[in-house]
Amino acid sequence: MVTFDEDKQNKRLEDLRKQEEESLTQAMAQKRGLPYIDLTTAPIDIDALRVITEAETRESQIGVFTETDKMLNVAVLSPENSKTVESIEKLKNKGYQIRQFLVSHASLNKVWDRYKDLSYSFETKSGALDISNDQITEFLSEVHKIPDVVKLISEVLTMKKSYRISRILEIILAGAIATNASDVHMEPEEGYVRLRYRLDGILTDILEFDLDTYHLLLSRIKLISSLKLNVSGAQDGRFSIKVKDSEIEIRTSLLPGAYSESIVLRVLNPDAISVPLQDLGIHPKLLEVIFHELTKPNGMILLTGPTGSGKTTTLYAFLKKIHTPEVKIITIENPIEYHLPGIVQTQTDEEKKYTFAEGLRSALRQDPDVIMVGEIRDSETAEIAVNSSLTGHLVFSTLHTNNAAGTFPRLIDLGVNPKIISSAINLTMAQRLVRKLCNNCRKEIVLEGDDKKIVDEALATVSDKTYLEGLQTEKVWKAVGCDECNMTGYKNRIGIHEGIQMNQKIEMIVRENPSEREIKKAAEDQKLLTLTQDGVLKVLQGITTMDELRRMIDIEKE
Repeated sequence: MVTFDEDKQNKRLEDLRKQEEESLTQAMAQKRGLPYIDLTTAPIDIDALRVITEAETRESQIGVFTETDKMLNVAVLSPENSKTVESIEKLKNKGYQIRQFLVSHASLNKVWDRYKDLSYSFETKSGALDISNDQITEFLSEVHKIPDVVKLISEVLTMKKSYRISRILEIILAGAIATNASDVHMEPEEGYVRLRYRLDGILTDILEFDLDTYHLLLSRIKLISSLKLNVSGAQDGRFSIKVKDSEIEIRTSLLPGAYSESIVLRVLNPDAISVPLQDLGIHPKLLEVIFHELTKPNGMILLTGPTGSGKTTTLYAFLKKIHTPEVKIITIENPIEYHLPGIVQTQTDEEKKYTFAEGLRSALRQDPDVIMVGEIRDSETAEIAVNSSLTGHLVFSTLHTNNAAGTFPRLIDLGVNPKIISSAINLTMAQRLVRKLCNNCRKEIVLEGDDKKIVDEALATVSDKTYLEGLQTEKVWKAVGCDECNMTGYKNRIGIHEGIQMNQKIEMIVRENPSEREIKKAAEDQKLLTLTQDGVLKVLQGITTMDELRRMIDIEKE
């Protein structure tokens, strides 16, 4: 039995009509003595489109498809058309030399269709497509809160498909920048896509939109991130946005999911990372210790804490504090999140076998005074970093441990000789980021129940009572939610910290392969706050809440 496939037949007829039009256009070009080109299979120079607006090209039935040193290649449907002649003359009067090509309707539509990319992007010298700062700046003036993002995207979703995709991406990114989001998540489900921002470390639902729009958005993101359009596996890319005087880098991560690829855009905003040391929430007594250690010519300062606890921001604050023209500073990072003028920054690349250890070896050959290693994650890096600190270099780095005391057992686990740890390390610090209460809507409540018990126990363990001078202990504040804080009750984040200085007592115990508990005990004489104590003080000062403290640290264990 023969079945008739109507769709297939229609497609075949459409292809034949296109071929017929191309053949006719080619014959007409030969008759008129004009060159012919089929632009449906030829590349369009996106910068050439800037020469004339889309409205003008449509009205005059032309399309500028390449530009080289004031020479324009212009696609025309009919050279005799009065509007066409008028536009060509205008271009000549602007100093352009014109070469006309006769084209079909399909070719001209291809040129016009590329305007949707031009409006929202431009070609950089490196060849990577960047988002237009003009559009972002315009949207930033309209977007201040999450409802603004939702409203604008909802409006654009009703627009013509050829225009809306780039605009939706612009609004999503402008919204992320305006709300200080660290990440944008687009997660496809069976029948819809969920858009979320990570605000102050917490994922927040923004809105849901259709899968058709998502697939167009996915292609657009792949294009500007220099990723392969025909690959649906895991890919990583990047693009950047220029807003006023700063350049915001966007790191793109794609992951294959059950229904489509999941997108995460990480927003690396230099304004969010560039925080002075004094504004990180470090208690003045610990800050005094840090300032003292930063003046030393050699040794190590190690920061610990989980991913997303603000370690990189603190390290950058250290570098900015000590940076002078007389000091040579080299960093080995992955990724370079913030470009510091006057500092040599290098990025690791696993594919090229340029690891932290290899970067550290290379950096030492450049005669630095200060070295920052993004992370110590293996024995080789740990050994080179420790040796560097013993040979006249000041070394900053991070480790993945839960607290400051855990640094010492971790280094021993990585194979560092306990006898030289005491000579190498100056200071270890642990930190977490807690959300700050929104001052506009926070509500005062009486401190009672379990919260009071935890607060009383924490305060009782503070050996230096000067920390408690002028501190009220009767009330705390809770999060409410208002327009100012996007209904979360919190706005921005602040660090809670603890530190352990190397002294004779710590030196003696480190040689005995100690546990975290033993190191904590040995460090009590230093009278520096623990994470819990610092957090409780910030709760009583109305900076954060007990709920936030519980979310970030195990208070009972601490």
